[in-house]
Amino acid sequence: MLPIASAHADEAVERGKYLVGLMGCNDCHTPGYFFGKPDMAKMLSGSEVAFEIPGLGAFVGPNLTPDMETGLGKWSEEEIVTALRTGVRPDGRELAPIMPWRAFASMTDKDAMAVARFLKSLPATSHQVPGPFAPGDKVTTFVNRIVPPGATAAAGN
Repeated sequence: MLPIASAHADEAVERGKYLVGLMGCNDCHTPGYFFGKPDMAKMLSGSEVAFEIPGLGAFVGPNLTPDMETGLGKWSEEEIVTALRTGVRPDGRELAPIMPWRAFASMTDKDAMAVARFLKSLPATSHQVPGPFAPGDKVTTFVNRIVPPGATAAAGN
């Protein structure tokens, strides 16, 4: 039998796993997802596809595992919750505009903390994603491009 504190922690992690699935975090943060073959052995360790937003640049879904160098390992659970709800990282930088933090801002304290606990429970996976890329930068990864109406689609290279 698990001690009560451990049982509650396990419940929070399971709730967080459930919420992360509903929130679609794998879509932007799991390698292979945009190619139709998500690599669940590297779940949430960062994408290899950037989103390009006209005038803002291109942004790759970062590593959400607790890796100390390339992921959220140095972030506290509270800092993860703050980023989910406000779109602001611990270093003060805003998350990429494609990150739907506004949709997550109204999560309950319990649910937001469950997400943070789940992310901290993942195996740490070393994977440094490229970018972000400013407008005009040479992009070193695949790009999902958003173009305004009337624009010309990119030519194949």
